Amino acid sequence: MTRYTGKTAIITGAGTGIGAAIAERFAQEGGHVILTGRRPEPIEAVAARCGGLAVAGDASETAHMEALVTLARDRFGGLDVMVCNAGGFGFGTLAETGEEDWSQAVQANLTTAYAAARAAMPALVERRGNVLMMASIAGLAAGPEACGYVTMKHGLLGLSKSIARDFGPQGVRCNAICPGWVRTEMADMEMDELMTRKGLASIEEAYALVTRDVPLRQPAEGADVAAAAAFLCSDEAKMITGSILTVDGGATIVDVPTLAF
Repeated sequence: MTRYTGKTAIITGAGTGIGAAIAERFAQEGGHVILTGRRPEPIEAVAARCGGLAVAGDASETAHMEALVTLARDRFGGLDVMVCNAGGFGFGTLAETGEEDWSQAVQANLTTAYAAARAAMPALVERRGNVLMMASIAGLAAGPEACGYVTMKHGLLGLSKSIARDFGPQGVRCNAICPGWVRTEMADMEMDELMTRKGLASIEEAYALVTRDVPLRQPAEGADVAAAAAFLCSDEAKMITGSILTVDGGATIVDVPTLAF
């Protein structure tokens, strides 16, 4: 497919997992991709695979994101898509979440998206482009011991809707994807913890346990989320804005009180 021929996307948190998969998918479909993340080595490795540009930096810093937008304009003539994928942190209960932990969760999940979308907006208005927020099913329901993460992902959906409403008249769309369990480095670390807690013999057993009540009975791959992103950010989705797309194997449709049956 060539849905992104002549289009340019910036992807935050692009060095691993979902962000890397989105960068590779957009490039496969003919797009120019600019990858950013705090660690140079991972984004440079992904950029080498997909022919993109890697620029290390903190997505929560406005100056860094504005520089990336300028790069997109200078190198490729403009910007069509901003993928706000950076995130993480915010784990622990309310009682376990100190002020520093809370601030870190805000910065990693919300401030990165705010800074990226705000820096990109003038360029997106010029090209009638769009913003994609990478949220989580933690933005729809509360997982255990993840107070900061759950709160920030809920907030990310509010930011997405606000952008969609305010900038729709100028031709800019904004949507959000809410993945469930996806095989990523971060999820693998959580599986390692689950293996220890439950005495499981392998990471496969851990993934099987967390998806045993998910209708499709398996975690997603990064490529599955990237495929959804490639659709939502393309012209095929030109009438879709303010929407939330779950990529969760059906996890959020399960009526928990009926599991006993």
